Amino acid sequence: MLKNCKSAQERWGGVSALIDRWLEGRRDVLVEFCALGDIQGFDSKNTLHREKLKTFCEILVDYTSAGHFEIYDQLVQEGKDLQDSQGLEAANGLLETIDASTEMVLDFNDKYLETDDLKTLATDLSQLGESLEARLAAEDQMIEVLHTAHSEKVMNKT
Repeated sequence: MLKNCKSAQERWGGVSALIDRWLEGRRDVLVEFCALGDIQGFDSKNTLHREKLKTFCEILVDYTSAGHFEIYDQLVQEGKDLQDSQGLEAANGLLETIDASTEMVLDFNDKYLETDDLKTLATDLSQLGESLEARLAAEDQMIEVLHTAHSEKVMNKT
């Protein structure tokens, strides 16, 4: 996933400052996710474990929120402005995958904000990782579909 994140930054970095910041947030999510994955035997009494989990949840929710309330809206608006019905249709389908992942992100966050029981954290992280992988692929496809379509339309107007 981290390799794909770097690839996304290489492909779309510089397209807009907003997307650049969002992709940096994605990288931060993946770095923290990997750091949690490296912990052997989560212990709720270990303040370092609790702090790493809290940091991860904060970064994850911030990234997810930025996607929903900034990035996707901007991409969809660009599609509407350029009357890209095909790109918008594809984006709507991709948003279904993203929305499912959002539910898992919020459930994960809520669960670990409310409990000190870390017995199922490794399993929950594994499931979250699978969901994040699908999410990142859908986000990449949405940027590709809308960005590529927009670039072609802008080029054709000049």
